[in-house]
Amino acid sequence: MDLVKSHLMYAVREEVEVLKEQIKELIERNSQLEQENTLLKTLASPEQMAQFQAQVQTGSPPAPQTVPPPGPPSTATLAQPASHNSGPSA
Repeated sequence: MDLVKSHLMYAVREEVEVLKEQIKELIERNSQLEQENTLLKTLASPEQMAQFQAQVQTGSPPAPQTVPPPGPPSTATLAQPASHNSGPSA
């Protein structure tokens, strides 16, 4: 009987250690997400915040972004008209 009891106590202690580690990881992750959330709130425009709050209240998914992300121009804007020649005329 003592062998069963000591085995169970050992198993419980081991499980407690695993759970403590998971709690520690979750607390760290929560802290990171809170910092990210705070940063995003400070960078968001008032219009974006209003749109977000409206989505939260209605429970609707976020609308697709209509403004293209900053970066190099697309190939369509770089294409030159076909009638344009830079060579000498004959």
